[in-house]
Amino acid sequence: MSGTVVAAPPTVIHFDGVDKKFGDHVVYENMSLSVRAGETLTIIGGSGQGKSVCLKMMIGLLRPDAGRVTVRDVSVPELDEAGLTDVRRRVAYVFQGGALFDSMNVLDNVGYALREHTQMGDQEIEQRAAECLEMVGLPRALLGSMPAALSGGMKKRVALARSIAMKPEVILYDEPTTGLDPKNIARIGDMIIKLQRELGVTSVVVTHDMPMAYKVSDRVAMLYERAFPFVDTPDAMWNSAHREVHDFIHGRIEDAVGVA
Repeated sequence: MSGTVVAAPPTVIHFDGVDKKFGDHVVYENMSLSVRAGETLTIIGGSGQGKSVCLKMMIGLLRPDAGRVTVRDVSVPELDEAGLTDVRRRVAYVFQGGALFDSMNVLDNVGYALREHTQMGDQEIEQRAAECLEMVGLPRALLGSMPAALSGGMKKRVALARSIAMKPEVILYDEPTTGLDPKNIARIGDMIIKLQRELGVTSVVVTHDMPMAYKVSDRVAMLYERAFPFVDTPDAMWNSAHREVHDFIHGRIEDAVGVA
């Protein structure tokens, strides 16, 4: 119908007036940011400016010094351990290095949260782990393999499989392509898009990789000088007249030294 206004998707994660510092290093100052349901929001910015800090505050691994961080309107910093556990079931975190347990095989890595937080039996866990491997393009035959036997790209995909085992609403990706070759970078980008489309998850991606940011994102948030002065679509980012955005895209913002 002509003139119909389409409502914006609801907000899943919201930062409002957030301050955060480590010693004398100020990471955020009156920072605000919203993540919409079902989107892939990518956070870009120079090294040391606090991109990963943002992800960690979303699940209570770090707390703001001031301001509010909410997930589905629940204030994360005010949660007790039980409340944080519930948030972390719904919001999965894919760590930069994958963070697989070296002493566990792929089955036990992918099924770890299922064993800890559900009543599923061994056969059900194995079936769910195999399904998750299939979603990220890996064969069931890898279930018995140890992490040491896997390539870097395969480890990243096992970490992705583990992140979706509990059927989360949100997946946080912390530099998911670090250390990978171009072929595996492209594969991880495809996996992020596939999981969003097939599972309907909301994704937040921290990356230095501009081609991947452009490929996977519905919106891009640029961190600069302790806040997000730019949040818009990839096309708007590419065509932005905003000086800091233009300079970052063309590699002229020097990386800061500090907190990653």
